Amino acid sequence: MTIKTVSTTPYSDQKPGTSGLRKKVPVFQQTNYAENFIQSIFDSLEGFAGETLVIGGDGRYYNREVIQLAIKMAAANGFGRMLVGRGGILSTPAASNVIRKYKAFGGIVLSASHNPGGPTEDFGIKYNIGNGGPAPEKITDAIFARTKSIDSYKIADVADVNLDLEGTHEIEGMTITVIDPVSDYAELMEQLFDFAAIRALLSGGFRIVFDAMSAVTGPYAKEILENRLGATKGSVLNFMPLPDFGGHHPDPNLVHARALYETMMADDAPDFGAASDGDGDRNLIIGKGIFVTPSDSLALLAANAHLAPGYAKGLAGIARSMPTSGAADRVAEKLGIGIYETPTGWKFFGNLLDAGLATICGEESAGTGSNHVREKDGLWAVLLWLNILAVRKESVLDIVKQHWASYGRNYYSRHDYEEVDTEAANGLMANLRDQLATLPGKTFGALTVATADDFAYNDPVDQSVSKNQGIRILFEGGSRVVFRLSGTGTSGATLRVYIERFEPDAARHDVDTQEALADLIAVADTIAGIRSRTGRDAPTVIT
Repeated sequence: MTIKTVSTTPYSDQKPGTSGLRKKVPVFQQTNYAENFIQSIFDSLEGFAGETLVIGGDGRYYNREVIQLAIKMAAANGFGRMLVGRGGILSTPAASNVIRKYKAFGGIVLSASHNPGGPTEDFGIKYNIGNGGPAPEKITDAIFARTKSIDSYKIADVADVNLDLEGTHEIEGMTITVIDPVSDYAELMEQLFDFAAIRALLSGGFRIVFDAMSAVTGPYAKEILENRLGATKGSVLNFMPLPDFGGHHPDPNLVHARALYETMMADDAPDFGAASDGDGDRNLIIGKGIFVTPSDSLALLAANAHLAPGYAKGLAGIARSMPTSGAADRVAEKLGIGIYETPTGWKFFGNLLDAGLATICGEESAGTGSNHVREKDGLWAVLLWLNILAVRKESVLDIVKQHWASYGRNYYSRHDYEEVDTEAANGLMANLRDQLATLPGKTFGALTVATADDFAYNDPVDQSVSKNQGIRILFEGGSRVVFRLSGTGTSGATLRVYIERFEPDAARHDVDTQEALADLIAVADTIAGIRSRTGRDAPTVIT
């Protein structure tokens, strides 16, 4: 067994986005492409000699090959121990938990989250730090800087490790332990939630359906929902993780989880429906006859979290990404706790959680979580919902309507324009920035612009500043439109337009969402010139 130093040349396109480096599989398959990025991660870290590294992924195509590379490179670079999920599987929240539980130095998470998988589809590599959360910008910036000058990488010249059998191996003095990917996570969930109450709910005829979308949460949901909580066998659909997610798009929204939505809208629907995404950090919540928006779900979970044992003492605060609706703000106000508005990207919540300023966090993109890990957690949100339902003994529809009656309703929708020409998307955003100074006071029909800005975040913990995080146009009366380019795609640009209207009148809480937002949607196009600049007549996805 020998350690080799292999000469290489840099690639110019390895800048990490909001959740690591994501590209198409053929890009990662280029000579030394994955090796360069992994070595750049190691070269950007200090003090890891002899320490523990966690690695796992969502099971998508090319997962196993990159895990083998990372194992051999970690050994060559001096790590002392590696924990690997059996089969190369670790959901993103489970990986965060393993890092925290075993006090690892950090971890490498292989995923492109909710993006499609397969030989010509998406792949990703993300580094998580010792708190279990995504690396902060100072580390990802250092990684990117290193990718531009890297000239060699280290790798152990050894055979592949058997990832399908739990046990211990050794490479160049590094111990590799293949672990059960589910057990540590399941034990954590049992500490947070009242499993006895949920079992009683399910044994009393309460029916659930969970669509794992042929992605990573399948084994977790099967073990927890069916085996430990007693949900009827077959309640967990598409539970086998597949390299191409069965040819489907593993994004739990109303487009890609349409079959689940239709099931839950039927007269004989189960009581509760849910889904998660490719790497297990997002969630979709649908009650019988009602879709719960991610923004509303965050507010509802925060308002009712005290019903679960893990949150019985109350919340320190709530954090939400800037594009997420203000529904959680009113919950925080009523509870008398802090509310924090951050840029998009779970890494921005890490400081707040570590400092004890926030307990529950959420993003409109279907990610919610708490201080139990440092990632968003799809199955956690499902279990908290079930705990609330078990205690309140009311339907999802009744709980949501009571919440709106108490707090008001935030009509909210996100319009995604995917794979837009990058130059056109950047031009649209530049044009919006040019208008910011002149928009306040302008009227568009019944709407008057109150303020407009390019959101900047001042971190209250480390005082770092993150600028240019999205264009906000706020109207008198509390409505708003937000424009942002997403950093989670792999080709072209994704323009996201977030539209929100606050409605305090309970008599107006049953209007169709797109109808309630129609004037704001029209104004968004007028101000930004979406159709004229992108050539798109309609969004790719509406959520």
